[in-house]
Amino acid sequence: MSVVDYRRALHRIPELDDQLPETVRLVRELLAPLPCQVLSPIQGSVCAWFDAGRAETAAFRADLDALPIQEATALPYASIHPGRMHACGHDGHAAMVLALGEYAAQRLAELPRNLLLIFQPSEETTGGAARLCETGVLERYGVGRIFGLHLWPGLGAGAVASRPGPLMACSSEVTVTITGRSVHLSRAEEGLDALAAGVSYVRRVYRAAARLPPEHIHVLRFGRMRSGSVRNALSGETRLEGSLRTFRADTLPLCRRLLLDAGRAVEAESGCAVSVELGGGYPAVWNHEALYRRVAAQLDPPPLPLEAPVLAAEDFSFYQQRVPGLFFLLGTGDTPQLHAPDFAFDDEAVLPAGAAFLARLLMLP
Repeated sequence: MSVVDYRRALHRIPELDDQLPETVRLVRELLAPLPCQVLSPIQGSVCAWFDAGRAETAAFRADLDALPIQEATALPYASIHPGRMHACGHDGHAAMVLALGEYAAQRLAELPRNLLLIFQPSEETTGGAARLCETGVLERYGVGRIFGLHLWPGLGAGAVASRPGPLMACSSEVTVTITGRSVHLSRAEEGLDALAAGVSYVRRVYRAAARLPPEHIHVLRFGRMRSGSVRNALSGETRLEGSLRTFRADTLPLCRRLLLDAGRAVEAESGCAVSVELGGGYPAVWNHEALYRRVAAQLDPPPLPLEAPVLAAEDFSFYQQRVPGLFFLLGTGDTPQLHAPDFAFDDEAVLPAGAAFLARLLMLP
């Protein structure tokens, strides 16, 4: 099977979070003929260890989980699972790492390092990378460097880009609960309008965030608002759900302060109670500067330089907190965006280029 075959087989069976029995079974079947030890440190994961007799190991990570999206590509290998789709390219990531395993198996004696392939669950949900790191698998196999590659619309098909230092944002989920007092609209003056308070809260937060200094690059927006139960009564509760993306460690407390300040102002203005919760989220993807310079100097051609980091988030960052790691973007060309129901790309052009790039990384001294 080719890297394209791997991807199309995975694309047909998308599964969610860490509930990946079909996906794990297929990955294990494809790894079975190779000279590697296969293990599953956490549910929904597969790791493959190629022992080349070296003192250090290079790890390559792929993610396996899909998204709860109804596919609209009409591809002949489209999802056979209604309401589920590989819309973020994880099928392509896994296919390229599987191809890397096949490449390594044919050159085991030539490898400059041992090889650990990591296929993880839950990148889209709860951060499977963190749970996998907690098992000690990186330390057990002597991982000294780790690499990841993500499909990226808008970048030329097959082109690879990255940058040293910050590449992707720290992500924190924001949940705001506003509690008022519901009464019939005919007695509105006796109630506390949680819907109006929610609207006021969002406006205050957006105004305050727009006034942050320009060096504090961030995104702070709300994507969901639920309030009230009927049209003829004041809402007694509003729930706002949003996301905060930042790069600098000192931006997070600034944003937390403005969220809390907006809550206090809305409480004073409306009489409603405001509760603000800021989740932990994923750390920023931060490419190890010294390793990046060393790797880029040895690659021909080197990765295309990104002028600025992107505001997407990725749990690859958890690996980078344990060992030096580099994350790269692999262009899909002018395609629909990630997470779109019609996301598709020319896998025959893109995936072989990505697999070849991973092979070059593997063979670096």
